[in-house]
Amino acid sequence: MSIFNSKKLLLFLSLFLFIALTSGNTDISHTFRGGAGGDVERDVMTMETRRSLADENLQNSSLILAKERTRRKDPLDDLHKYTGGWNISNDHYWASVAWTAVPFFLIAGLWFVIFGLSLTLICFCYCCCPREPYGYSRTAYALSLIFLIFFTVAAIVGCIVLYTGQAKFHSSTTKTLDYVVSQADTTVESLRNLSGYLGAAKRIGLDSIFLPSDVQSNIDTTITKLNSAATKLSNTTEKNSNRIDDGLDSVRLALIVLAAVMLCLAFLGFLFSILGMQACVYFLVVIGWILVAGTFILCGVFLLLHNVVADACVSMDEWVQHPTAHTALDDLLPCVDNATAQETSSRTKDTTYKLVSMVDKVTNNISNLNNPPPQLGPLYFNQSGPLLPVLCNPYNADLTDRKCALGEVELQNATQVWKSYVCEVNTAGICITPGRLTPIFYDQMEAAVNVSYGLYTYGPFLVDLQDCTFVRDTFTDISNRNCPGLRKHSSWIYIGLVMVSAAVMLSLIFWVIYARERRHRVYTKQFMAGRTGEFQVQDKGA
Repeated sequence: MSIFNSKKLLLFLSLFLFIALTSGNTDISHTFRGGAGGDVERDVMTMETRRSLADENLQNSSLILAKERTRRKDPLDDLHKYTGGWNISNDHYWASVAWTAVPFFLIAGLWFVIFGLSLTLICFCYCCCPREPYGYSRTAYALSLIFLIFFTVAAIVGCIVLYTGQAKFHSSTTKTLDYVVSQADTTVESLRNLSGYLGAAKRIGLDSIFLPSDVQSNIDTTITKLNSAATKLSNTTEKNSNRIDDGLDSVRLALIVLAAVMLCLAFLGFLFSILGMQACVYFLVVIGWILVAGTFILCGVFLLLHNVVADACVSMDEWVQHPTAHTALDDLLPCVDNATAQETSSRTKDTTYKLVSMVDKVTNNISNLNNPPPQLGPLYFNQSGPLLPVLCNPYNADLTDRKCALGEVELQNATQVWKSYVCEVNTAGICITPGRLTPIFYDQMEAAVNVSYGLYTYGPFLVDLQDCTFVRDTFTDISNRNCPGLRKHSSWIYIGLVMVSAAVMLSLIFWVIYARERRHRVYTKQFMAGRTGEFQVQDKGA
């Protein structure tokens, strides 16, 4: 049973790869509570373990996250309002959030059909019903040129905004991913260190005195669980972080290519229109017709996924206020397997207590034994001098916290205090100077103290696992530090996409209009020049 499921956290963080749009429809009008905003795959695995809480009432409680924000029309439920809150494992949630992107999809469809029919009609009339152009209007020509310049500039500005936004967005999502990975790595390191300390405690021996066999057996069981949790966490973190990195790079490349292509299209279309290269203009019109439809669809996709992540940020903010309630976030990141965490915490305390008790037993029964006869064998090494202070046990027999008594030495400085009690020994290992510890005894007790202190220092870490502090801190940090930046920079991407889509769409129309007006203007000038020449010939003849 794993301590917690990191893969689901990383899969959740990969949603940030596609955030876009902070305003533009009724759903985006919601604000982020406390200034916090909202780097996907939806193939989130079913949890292997769930939280088991001590309080039965809390265990049965549930919380609908972002309930008001997620009240949207559900096309799977006859457009009734969806009331299930943020839940990426619910098809109705995805359907309701997809409904917010329908306007962009409709625009893309209408544009593709209407402009496509218009192009077909123009081509049909041009090829099948040719006629001489006439009716040149200076006003129409000037206005078409002005609008063409304006929308070309708007398209260029939109490409710049899109390119800048994707760079900022990539930086923000990378920082978010790095933070989550660092949190996971820290936890993996702590779990492995704790497992190492427990393994070392099992091997600790003081003059052939070891921990009881039942304690060693319990330690083995705990070590197995810790190693399993650390291995799963490490493997899934590495695999999914690489996957998310690839996703970030793909999104960045796609946006850069889109910005470059649309910029090139706008510039070349304007240039060919001014130069009167009609064949090139109509070729770019066909290319732009398809690209604009695709860009509007991309706007809808970014809007959909932005709403999902914006909902998630609000959900994290609400969950932090109710960390023990069962929510949809359990499917992404359960707080902890409480039973395993409690068992590990209890086993760690018990091992610390037993180790310190073993050290104190050796101290009282061997090191502080006055004038022992040589016949005692291993118990005799000519110990003498001031009594060795006993080690302070941080726990009582019932594993509750204990304060140090007067004269006891604390775990963190015991080895330094005991150095002054080490004697010099002869080749037989017998003290030849006053002291209560031989170098070998000191090394053994130093190892026991170091292991005990290491286990003791992991108490707060285990408490954090039990009361969801780790998950709460992670969600709080993401909500406060990462969501605002992601929201801001994703809005740049949306603004850039909308500007590029609208500007290039209107540019295509004015390419056609300007090309027509320019052709009429040229024909009119030629026609007028011909008429002028004809009149001059008639005048000379007269």
